[in-house]
Amino acid sequence: MTLHTQSTCETYYDILNVKNDASIEDIRQSYRSALLQSHPDKLHKSSNMTNVDEDVQNRFMKVQKAWETLSDPTSRALYDHKLRSLHSDILVADDVALEDMMVEHTGEVLQLCHQCRCGDYFMISSSELEEMGFELCKDDDAISVQHPDALPGCVILSCTSCSLKIRLLVSTP
Repeated sequence: MTLHTQSTCETYYDILNVKNDASIEDIRQSYRSALLQSHPDKLHKSSNMTNVDEDVQNRFMKVQKAWETLSDPTSRALYDHKLRSLHSDILVADDVALEDMMVEHTGEVLQLCHQCRCGDYFMISSSELEEMGFELCKDDDAISVQHPDALPGCVILSCTSCSLKIRLLVSTP
């Protein structure tokens, strides 16, 4: 299974306007510059705004999250791995939404299944999703996923019998 983030998302490197191989010092300098350009208090003082625009607030939060991720070597390595996975050329037979998966209870673990054309199944458990950083939540009839990055993503699942693969689209609230 391979974890991906959607290619339509702006990367943390884009947010801070640095290259993927930037040094921590380059990232720090770009963060400080982006912070000054997006901080609601600075913009409020310079333009005499009475209310901070929601876009400004969102931009500021993106800059903060980018810095938190890229300034920590461990979280940056994990993030870089996700970006590399995004660009790998994996052919999939179908894109499947989380809601399209069948859910089976196997003790404390939830098993998500989707039937393949060959008759067998694509499967992933809630514990496997947790290892990837996703938390699966089940309420009565609905299932949802929580992820600290709050970025939509996907997981590539292989059929248990044949060579087909699907992309399980994981959207976070």
